[in-house]
Amino acid sequence: MTMPGEYRRASEDFDSYLDDVRADALIDSRNVVYTMTQGVFQTFRCRLDVADALRFADVLPPVLRAIFVSDWNPHDAKRSFDDRAAMTREAQSLRGDHNFAPDTAIRDVAMAVRKHVEVAAFDRVLKTLPDGAEEFWRP
Repeated sequence: MTMPGEYRRASEDFDSYLDDVRADALIDSRNVVYTMTQGVFQTFRCRLDVADALRFADVLPPVLRAIFVSDWNPHDAKRSFDDRAAMTREAQSLRGDHNFAPDTAIRDVAMAVRKHVEVAAFDRVLKTLPDGAEEFWRP
């Protein structure tokens, strides 16, 4: 069997994702975009049980999938979805002294992620997740 194309192109696809977030959010630094993405993913992930989180991760491209599951303690308490402002503050709190994510972080990441997934599959998975999941990923 040949190696899946998504793995052969993983670095290029991730670079394209970073460029999309940078353009949408008017952020110059790839490091800021990485931390912002990680914060948004962790904020979303802690609101899902393990099975739901893994199904969500399956529709992400390889590098984003890896970021989504990295540094995860699946035994942490599950949180409820909150209003977007509160969840944005939560995403911004990751490495707080070095996190320069804007107040539009969730929207900016959502817009870029949607450009790099199969949207129909992404939306199908979101419909199976707890209330609040679809709204979280609505740009």
